[in-house]
Amino acid sequence: MKIMGLDYGTKTVGVALSDGLLLTAQPYETITRERPAQLRKTLQRLEAIIAEEEVSEIVLGLPKNMNNTEGERAEETRSFKEQLERRTLLPVHLVDERLTTMEADRILEETGVAHSGRKEHIDKMAAAIILQTYLDSRAVEKERD
Repeated sequence: MKIMGLDYGTKTVGVALSDGLLLTAQPYETITRERPAQLRKTLQRLEAIIAEEEVSEIVLGLPKNMNNTEGERAEETRSFKEQLERRTLLPVHLVDERLTTMEADRILEETGVAHSGRKEHIDKMAAAIILQTYLDSRAVEKERD
C-alpha cells in the first residue's frame, strides 16, 4: 500500500505518492481544473490513482498563515478533505504546508529546471514535500514507540 500526498490549490492539485515501504515521496502528477469550484473530474482522477496505485491513506497540505492562523484557503481545504473522505473512504491527514511551494521552487531551481518550466512541476513537487514531511514524522513516532 502507498500513501498519496496532495497540494490542493485553486486551479490545480499536485499529487505525490510514497514508495511501497512508506519511506520516500515522489512527485506523481498535477491535475488541472478548468473552473476552480468544479471538483468532479479532479475527484474522479484521484479515485483512479488511488485504485491504480493501491493507496491506503491521503495526506493533504493545510495552508496556514505565517502566524499559524487559518484563513479562507484553509477552510476550502478542510471542505476538500471532507469530500475526499466521503468519496474515497480513506483517512485524510492534514499537514501544515507553509513554505512548501517556495521550497519546491528552490529544489527545481537547484536541479536545473528552467524558470519557465517550473510551473508544470511545482505543484506535484510541493505535494511530494508535504508527503515526505508526513512520512518523516511517522518514522520518528515509530522510533519513539
